Amino acid sequence: MPLPEKYYVSYNCVHKLCKKSAEELLERIGKPDLIIGIGGGGFIPARILRTFLKHDGEKNIPIQAIGLSLYEDMGNQDTIGTEIVRTQWLDFGALEKNFDSLIGKNILIVDEVDDTRTTLHYALSELYKDINEKAKSLGRDIHDTKFSIFVVHNKMKAKRADIDESMMNGGVYLSGEDVPDKWIAYPWEANDIDDHTRRAVEQGHD
Repeated sequence: MPLPEKYYVSYNCVHKLCKKSAEELLERIGKPDLIIGIGGGGFIPARILRTFLKHDGEKNIPIQAIGLSLYEDMGNQDTIGTEIVRTQWLDFGALEKNFDSLIGKNILIVDEVDDTRTTLHYALSELYKDINEKAKSLGRDIHDTKFSIFVVHNKMKAKRADIDESMMNGGVYLSGEDVPDKWIAYPWEANDIDDHTRRAVEQGHD
C-alpha cells in the first residue's frame, strides 16, 4: 500500500503564516496577556507569534506549555482519539505569584494543526473549567476572561469535536491557512532539513 502524500511545510512558511495571523489577532482581540502552547507542535508557533504580538518597548508576553496525550483504541473505530490525558498542565500557584491570576485575562491557545479538533476542544474546556472554579472560589466572574485559539493549519475535514464559542467570551478561532486533509510534515520533525525544505519549496509551501 503506497504511503500517503505528505504536505511539506518550511520554517519560512510557518513564520510568514504566524506573522500574517498575528496582525489579524491584534486587530480582532488585541494583545494577549498569556500564550499557551500545546506540546509539542504548538511550542514553536507560539514563540514565533510572540515576536509579532508585542510592540517595541513592551514586555514580552508570557508563554506557558501544556502537554496532552491522545490515546487511540484501534479496536473500535468509533472511539479513536476520544481519550486525552494531561501530561503537563499549568501551575496555577506559580502563575498567581508572578501574574496575579488568569481571571479576566486575554488568553491565546496555540497549536500547529487542527486535525480532528479533539485536542483543542479538550484544552479549551479544561482551561475554562479550571479558571472558572478558581473564580468561583474567589467570588469572581469568568466572563471577562477571553480565550482565543490559533492554529498554523486547519485541515478541511469533518471534526470529531466542536469548539464551544460560549466559553471563549468574545475570543476568536483563527487558522493561518486551511489545507487539504493530508499528512502535514513540519520542519521541526525533519531528519534532513535541507531535503525537507526542498520538498516544501517544490510544493509551494515556502
